[in-house]
This record gives sequence, C-alpha cells and structure tokens, in this order.
Amino acid sequence: MNKAKRHEIFRRFREDNPKPVTELNYSNPFELLIAVILSAQATDVGVNKATDRLFPVANTPEAIHALGVEGLSEYIKTIGLYNSKAKNVIETCRILIEQHNSQVPETREELEALPGVGRKTANVVLNTAFGHPVMAVDTHIFRVSNRTGIAPGKTVLEVEKKLMRHVPKEFLLDAHHWLILHGRYVCRARTPQCGSCRIEDLCEYKHKTSD
Repeated sequence: MNKAKRHEIFRRFREDNPKPVTELNYSNPFELLIAVILSAQATDVGVNKATDRLFPVANTPEAIHALGVEGLSEYIKTIGLYNSKAKNVIETCRILIEQHNSQVPETREELEALPGVGRKTANVVLNTAFGHPVMAVDTHIFRVSNRTGIAPGKTVLEVEKKLMRHVPKEFLLDAHHWLILHGRYVCRARTPQCGSCRIEDLCEYKHKTSD
C-alpha cells in the first residue's frame, strides 16, 4: 500500500471520528492501568461492568491492595482468568506503592516490569493516559493491518513497527483507537462489513481471494 492511500484512510477515520477514545471506563491513569490488565482475553463491556462496581469502592493502589486477592476477586469474578488477574493487580499495586510513590510510571520499561503488563498493555497506557504516539497492537489492529494492507506482518511486533513507520505522523496519536474501533465494528474477523466500510475503495482485501 502506498503513502497516499494510507494518508487517505486515516484522514477518513479522523473525519468520521475526530476524537476517538477507549471504550474502557476510567478517570485517571491508575484506573486505566487496572482496566487494561483486566481486559486481557475479556471484552471492554465485561471489564466495565466489573470496574463500575470496583472503582467507587477502591480506585487507588492503597485501596485495592487493602482488598487483598480474595477481596478483589469478588469484584472481578465475572471476568475470565480473574484469579490470576487479581494476583497480578494486587502485586502491581504493591510495586506502585513501594517503588513509584503510588503513581503510574510513564515509561514502557517501568510499565512492563509490573505483573500482568506486557508490551501491548504498556502501549495502551502510554498512548491513552499519557498521550504518547505509540501503537498497541491487539487482535483487531493485527487483523485490520494485515487485511487492508496498511501494515502487513506475521507477528504483533512486526505490525507495530510497520504502523509506527507508515502511519502519517499527524494521525499517529489516535491511530490506535481508530484501528481498534474499525476492527471491532466494521472489519470484523468472520464477517467483515465491506459493503458499508468507509475505506473499502482503498482496502487491498477485496482484491484478494476471499478467506
């Protein structure tokens, strides 16, 4: 895919949704961090149901840590893998309290040192909470990048690096949200809505044999 096509794709995304936001509910970087840790292999809707109960009761590292694993589990047991997630969150809270003055760190290295935080989660926090122009590649972004031809790659990291290189700088800050929303609602895994897709004429998927 050439530079002009990519620019037009993101121009249209911006035209349709000038200020895209995450669908996770949060009001500060710490709440976002916890929500993203909980969102692994879970839906944003499911996470929001749990955090809508949890955050009014506990939304600081100290308050969540005080719940303990069992106490926290009661709030998040509707989410998949809640036992291991509860352990990770409690340990993350301890590290934030002891090593970061209860603040969410703003570097990828420090974020990835927290339990339950991988590269994708770190990038979500850096981008959404702190406004860093980074790209968190989830299954939706991986699929859209490959299917459309925007940034094809065999691994998540390869796609991330290509997006960082090829997405025009003026769109980079919001590209993560546009691509996720496009993959979630239009360019779906099994039933892509090509006929109602805003970028169908620019997409390279329709030129290939149907998968």
